[in-house]
Parts: sequence; structure tokens; C-alpha cells
Amino acid sequence: MAAEADGMLKRVLVPLLLPEKCYDQIFVQWDLLHVPCLKILLSKVLGLGVVAGSLLVKLPQVFKILGAKSAEGLSLQSVMLELVALTGTMVYSITNNFPFSSWGEALFLMLQTITICFLILHYRGQTVKGVAFLACYALVLLVLLSPLTPLAVVTLLQASNVPAVVMGKLLQAATNYHNGHTGQLSAVTVFLLFGGSLARIFTSIQETGDPLMAGTFVVSTLFNGLIAAQLLYYWNAKAPHKKKKE
Repeated sequence: MAAEADGMLKRVLVPLLLPEKCYDQIFVQWDLLHVPCLKILLSKVLGLGVVAGSLLVKLPQVFKILGAKSAEGLSLQSVMLELVALTGTMVYSITNNFPFSSWGEALFLMLQTITICFLILHYRGQTVKGVAFLACYALVLLVLLSPLTPLAVVTLLQASNVPAVVMGKLLQAATNYHNGHTGQLSAVTVFLLFGGSLARIFTSIQETGDPLMAGTFVVSTLFNGLIAAQLLYYWNAKAPHKKKKE
């Protein structure tokens, strides 16, 4: 019975959370303080937690826009630059065969971010432009993921993530400052993005060893923190009501 339970536990943990040698180290030899294996376990748990959280992280933002029937306070340029950064991370990770737990949230955040891009255009009365944007993005993504795109181009796209993240967050910060409020910006989404990028610094170092990925998440954490700080600062500030024309 004990052997059967051990076999079931092993099937659950290996290789999803632990390599076989670490499973043996911790659960067979009972070396519960084996630091290298504990780091792998922590990284996998954090990574999968970030991926699972990303399924919902931007839905509060989407629902807030739909509920208000307005995207006031959101910078379209900022959201598009964030989409560029997410696309770069996803394409670079797939091309380099990184484990899904180290980048999977980029896929789900990309889908939610492109939805927000469309909603911003839709509520600005530019629905046709929004549909055209979706079609163009899908085409570009297919080309980037195809063998037609050289590895050097994919690496350059990932390297461009840092300026894209910086410019995107600064544009949103400038919009918030200019408006004197954060409009339809969702607090839940902002704080989840900050926490997720913070966790990703550790998991990207542990699982990929790629300084380009880790550096991108360091910058992303700093600027997500800036937006989070603004949200707290403008917490009680409300958007002025627009007077209806007689």
C-alpha cells in the first residue's frame, strides 16, 4: 500500500515539479533540506502559480471596461507596447524550448491584452480598426513562430522588451498623472501583474538561466511597481463627470 502511494506521488511530482533525482533525494532519502532541489521545487511551484494566476489576471480589467462601457484612463499605446513585450517573451521562449512553467503566463496575458486593445478601440468608435488589428496581429504572430523567422530576429524582439516595457508603463503613468486619476485601471490587475513579474525574476533565473529573460522581468517589476504606487496615490481620486450637451 505504501509502495502504491509512493508510486502515485512520484507520478504527480515527476517531472511536473521535480526531476527524478530530486524526488529520490527528498522523498526516498528524506533529505528535506537539500537546497538545489528545494530551489527547483520552489521555482516550479511559483512558475505554475504565475501561469495559473495569469488565466484571470486581466479579466478584472476587461470586466471593468465592459461594465463602464468606457476605456477612459487607459493608454492604447501603453497596452500595445505591453502586447509587444508579451509576444516577444512568448516567441523567444517557444523558440528556445524553455519549459512552459517559465513563460506560460505570456500566452494567457497576450490573449487578454489583445482583448483590451480591441475594447479600447471599440469604445472609441473604431470597431473596424479593432477587427483589422486583431487580424494583422494573428498574421504577424504566425510568421514569428514559423521557420521563416531567423533566431537573430526572435532574440532582437526579446531584447526590445525592455524599452517596450519602459515606454509602455511610462505612457500609462503619464496618462494617470495628466488625468489626476487612474480611470478604469483595475487595481486587482495592476497588483497581480506586479506580484507575477516579481516571482518571475527568480523562476527565470532558476529555470532558464537566461539573463535576457531575467533582466526583462526586473525592469517589468520596477515599472509595474510604479503603476501600483500611482494607483494607491490616486485611490480616492475620481474621474470628473462629463456634462451632457444641451
